[in-house]
Amino acid sequence: MKKYKIAVVVGSLRKESFNLKTAKAMMAMAPDSLELELMDISGLPMFNEDLEANPPKEWADLRKEIKGADGLLFFTPEYNRSVPGVLKNAIDVGSRPYGENSWNGKPAAVVSVSIGAISGFGANHHLRQSLVFVNVPTMAQPEAYIGGAADLFDDNGKLINDSTKGFLKDYMAAFEKWIHTNAK
Repeated sequence: MKKYKIAVVVGSLRKESFNLKTAKAMMAMAPDSLELELMDISGLPMFNEDLEANPPKEWADLRKEIKGADGLLFFTPEYNRSVPGVLKNAIDVGSRPYGENSWNGKPAAVVSVSIGAISGFGANHHLRQSLVFVNVPTMAQPEAYIGGAADLFDDNGKLINDSTKGFLKDYMAAFEKWIHTNAK
């Protein structure tokens, strides 16, 4: 069975991020055919087209990492009904220079995690809009909106809610099928 390399992009930089905790929980339950690796977008300089003549090393590294992945798994909190700036910046950097979109054609899925009841719904859909434009086929079903995140983990960051564990395991199984069907 082919092993697919999946870049995991977490849009929250907070050390105790619920999105990061969820990403790590899902990475631990990933099917054997998926090799998931966290991408670090924390030090990525803001996109500025003027820098393309001599792009920052971090930009080149990000673009190379994206191109080396077979698929993508995004995690986003919701900031002001949208995605965090660091996540949007990573999408912008990876989509440039014009005509060299690193994201192009990479199958993906989106998980939004929030302490609130709306579960990052707005951010999830804003991220999907950007992914459509950079030609990232994004899994439509099942959708993953994880609310009440503050009650899902123990003090060590371990996922303790059995219902959420079951949902995320099923989500990863669907994601595996999505990758097998759509990865090039």
